Amino acid sequence: MEESNSGSMLTFGGHLEVLRRLLMRILAVAASIAVVVFCLKDLTFSMLLAPSECDFVTYRLVERALQCFVPGFHFEPFSVDLIATDLSSQFMTHITTSIYLGLLGASPYILFELFRFISPALYDNERRYSVRVAVAIYALFIVGVLMTYYVLFPISFRFLGTYSVAERIHSTITLDSYITTFTTLTLLMGVVFQLPVIAFFLAKMGLVTAPMLAHYRKHSFLLIMLVAAIITPPDLLTLVLVSVPLYLLYEVSIRVVGFVKTE
Repeated sequence: MEESNSGSMLTFGGHLEVLRRLLMRILAVAASIAVVVFCLKDLTFSMLLAPSECDFVTYRLVERALQCFVPGFHFEPFSVDLIATDLSSQFMTHITTSIYLGLLGASPYILFELFRFISPALYDNERRYSVRVAVAIYALFIVGVLMTYYVLFPISFRFLGTYSVAERIHSTITLDSYITTFTTLTLLMGVVFQLPVIAFFLAKMGLVTAPMLAHYRKHSFLLIMLVAAIITPPDLLTLVLVSVPLYLLYEVSIRVVGFVKTE
């Protein structure tokens, strides 16, 4: 329970007032970042649309790596047109994208405020490992976001955007579809990358053990592939690109659970 400045315990109404102020501070910070993002329109969309370009940094790095084995190797250039079909679609996409990025930019502050809100109710040992867990959650989320931006989405967009059943059929992708797919995939990857954290809490509750997770490796691999097939666009390459790191995270989870059991 949190105490007031006078040293007395806060009432239920007092906790609600503290929570209201916390939410107002979070909204203020997120809105401020969203406004900055909205004003930096050219920079924002140059970054968001970069994975749709044929000279994106991922392709350049892969080309340089493959040129060590195949001199002169280059990917075939490609071009996919993005269109807006509604009068207000570009403006509304600009606003919603600014809100998403505002929340993402404010996420460290949000974690800090939430931890400060709950920390008075924690014991000292709980507070110490809660900090480590919070850092792990945020780090894994950022890794999932970066993997989507630099690996998963560019390759998926290149494959699906340039796929054609006949030469006279050309793909034109709407801006809404591009941004929606990008943000949804980013969020989902950030969430599924929390697998080691979930395993940590399950081990703390005594629901799983390292030998148990190791025993069900094959079953878990099939489940991972099923989850990857659900959250990714419908192509085999993207499925593999998601399944491999998720399985590696499963192996990390086994080590994490083993460490928890030895504490």
